[in-house]
Amino acid sequence: MADRDAYFADPIEMQNILFGELSNMFAKEVPMYDRSLAVNHVCNTTVCDLVSRLHVGFTLSPQQLKATSGERHGAIRIGRPDEYRWITRYFSAFAMHPHNFYDMTSVGYKSKPVIATAFRSSVKPEHRMFTSLLVTDFFDAATRARVEALLCTREVISPNAKTLIEKNERQGGLNPQDFHSLVREGVDRIFKWTGRARDHALYTDLCAAGFKIAADIACFDSHCLNHLTPNTFCMDLYTVSMKFCLGEIDETALRARATSTLIRLCAAADNDWLLLHFRHLDHARIESFTRATVSQVDIAHLVDALLETFKSPEFALSNLKHAGFKEFTEGPSQDTPILLRQDAYKALTEPVQFHSANGSVIHATHTARFGEIEERGYATTPKGRELYDRCLEQADAARDEDSSLAKRDFAAFEALYSKPFAPIPKRLPELLQQGLVYGHYSATEKGIAARGGIDASDIHQLVRLGFAQVQGLRYEDFLPVSAAGIFASNLNQMGAKSTAAVKPVYTRAMFEEILGKPAIDSDAQYRKEHDESIAKTLAQLGLLERVTA
Repeated sequence: MADRDAYFADPIEMQNILFGELSNMFAKEVPMYDRSLAVNHVCNTTVCDLVSRLHVGFTLSPQQLKATSGERHGAIRIGRPDEYRWITRYFSAFAMHPHNFYDMTSVGYKSKPVIATAFRSSVKPEHRMFTSLLVTDFFDAATRARVEALLCTREVISPNAKTLIEKNERQGGLNPQDFHSLVREGVDRIFKWTGRARDHALYTDLCAAGFKIAADIACFDSHCLNHLTPNTFCMDLYTVSMKFCLGEIDETALRARATSTLIRLCAAADNDWLLLHFRHLDHARIESFTRATVSQVDIAHLVDALLETFKSPEFALSNLKHAGFKEFTEGPSQDTPILLRQDAYKALTEPVQFHSANGSVIHATHTARFGEIEERGYATTPKGRELYDRCLEQADAARDEDSSLAKRDFAAFEALYSKPFAPIPKRLPELLQQGLVYGHYSATEKGIAARGGIDASDIHQLVRLGFAQVQGLRYEDFLPVSAAGIFASNLNQMGAKSTAAVKPVYTRAMFEEILGKPAIDSDAQYRKEHDESIAKTLAQLGLLERVTA
């Protein structure tokens, strides 16, 4: 076993290499992505500067900041079920497995003709790939035949990639040389943008019919990345910074919104917030910090520094080809720390060459690849998710009543959008107490020392008494409605209805047959960790038998 472990490369290490190479590739293909990473680095550094003043003793080394900011979520779109099966096997080599079944055909007016899963590691995922599959039976018979006829003539997964994937499955791993070859297959072929497409007539017809996402999948030669998303510590700071760098707001607006954002962050950045955003921290380390007060002058200095940085030529993003930034952030309101918030600079229109079988070439353009950003919150229980969905429906309706409010008066827009989320608590203890989110519990030294003399048995009371501690579980997955909203705003199409005689029903079982393996139920994972940590904590405190009885 020792020789075998020495022979095979570590899949997680290779996963990090794969996503690092994909990031380098995407930065060369899309200069706006490279500059957006730089903007995010400045924003994350500013957040760390603020936190270090608020929690004296907090530090984040450049290496830790790079690792944390280096987390990526990408998105690709697949045309055929057999291609999807190969992609499933490809990611499996990197310890990335399918999590959840997302039916994007049934998300209301944002619906798209795709079903999807997210490939990621099951434990502390660093990277994710949201992977969509075009469902051709969504279309009428004639359109379906045209799409399938075109898709069946391409080969995205090379014979060499298939050989390496099969070798990994046969051996239970790959040596470093083979693993690097598999990385290159992804970077140089499978996920690479070529600017080459086929069947301009089909492309035009699909776009005209409201199926731009289908045109993007069916007519291109590869499963090119349509975005690669970094992790931000503060969505609102990043968003306002990008809008300034793109020339959409002026210096006065940046200063005002950045100041209000940092003031809010001071109030939100408690110990639980630190544990959520910084994986290198634990309870003991955080408890060694001294809480301090950050003055208005301190915040003004941070905003001054931010502004001066973004005035430098390298952040003049308005000089780059761009389509602007989204009008609003998808997901919960800024004060509601659950699930996932997403935003993006809009998709770029890029030159494309359509190659015909007779050798002719049509020069055209295509709009698909955009720059998403995300900030993750706590994983919700079914009860929490149901409450979130109700609040989101009300918030979306309020926003849609005045779609231009965000541009006219952003503060008024934030207040309008936040109001429907008022029923959701804004702090971890209340979220846990109401059974809305999951947590990981553990016994404290104080609790273990008091074993045998503890009267309480309720886990929340044990935390309040200092006999136990808890860390909220971070949400590691996706929100179909938010993803559809991102797709819609970037494709300039809100959605499309099925043109089949009868709209098909897509099931998890059907999808898993395509995958060739079960899709992991993320909620079951969160619940398992939550329940097992409580049981272990109670056992350590000598309370498990009492609670069980």
